Amino acid sequence: MPIISQFFGIIIRMFYDDHNPPHIHVEFQGQKAIFDFSGNVVKGDLRSNTARRLIREWIDIRVSQLEEDWQLAREGKPIKIIEPLT
Repeated sequence: MPIISQFFGIIIRMFYDDHNPPHIHVEFQGQKAIFDFSGNVVKGDLRSNTARRLIREWIDIRVSQLEEDWQLAREGKPIKIIEPLT
C-alpha cells in the first residue's frame, strides 16, 4: 500500500482499487485507523487527540489532492505524493 504522506510520525497510505467510500489508512505509534475525506474515523482508533487533529487539518487542506489520488488509484495509475503538514 503506497505511502502518500508522512508528518510528525503519522503515516498516510492509500490502497489501489480499494472499496468506496474514499478514505485513507493512517498509522501512528503502532495504532491504525481509517479516515474518510471529511476527517471522520471510519474504522480503528488513534488514542492521540493531537494526531487526530493534525490528520483532520491535513485532510481539510489537501482534500482535492486526496480526491485526485483516489481516482488515480481506482484507475490503477500511479498515486502522487501529497505534501505533509508543516
